[in-house]
Amino acid sequence: MSPHVLILGGTAEARELAAALVARPGTRVTTSLAGRVARPGALAGEVRVGGFGGAEGLADWLREHRVDALVDATHPFAETITANAARAASATGVPALVLRRPGWRPGREDRWHPVPSLAAAADLLPRFGSRVFLTTGRMGLAAFAHLTDHHFVVRSVELPEPPLPPHTEVLLARGPFTVADESALLREHLVDVLVTKDSGGAATAAKLTAARHLALPVVVVRRPPLPDGVQAVPDVAGVLDRLGLSPS
Repeated sequence: MSPHVLILGGTAEARELAAALVARPGTRVTTSLAGRVARPGALAGEVRVGGFGGAEGLADWLREHRVDALVDATHPFAETITANAARAASATGVPALVLRRPGWRPGREDRWHPVPSLAAAADLLPRFGSRVFLTTGRMGLAAFAHLTDHHFVVRSVELPEPPLPPHTEVLLARGPFTVADESALLREHLVDVLVTKDSGGAATAAKLTAARHLALPVVVVRRPPLPDGVQAVPDVAGVLDRLGLSPS
């Protein structure tokens, strides 16, 4: 019987993993998407959209669909999904892995200010000026809504949902971005400070390089910790190796 791998997706790594698994004869692949992006790109293998109903619902799905391995390849800040995946895997005995690209690391010339949460980032902003380039995603803007004296330039793939800061300018765009483009954006909008999550990866890292070149401070929201006993695999090759599906 073909092994069935469920990928909790939504990242470039999840897409890469699905393609790699589908290329291996006899492997059934299902990628689950939360459904927050209206037009996701094409994915190899089977695709389902929507939630499972928490850890218990995911555990039921794993049993019903005879899943042999679960790979959590969601965004590094999808804390609830990762916790539910760990609980469901434990409840069912299904082997589970977390695929997480490495986080960013500051260089000597970077002016980074790490914080544990979006709320902490908002608390820090009055130190750095009033014009903020905010690239933390469209779901967490409520943490900044009380900052009435700041002007926010918000970049998002889709329109953000309220509540928003009262002075917000929305830029709809999807990476990857170049250093030249990011530098031009920071200059054009007279940005005083960049706020970002430590998402890792190359697709959106150019903004950090641009901020370094312009000597701008960067408030970096640290990743939430993984559930107890859960370890991350940094790349697709590592997942394939752990699943016993590496090329011979």
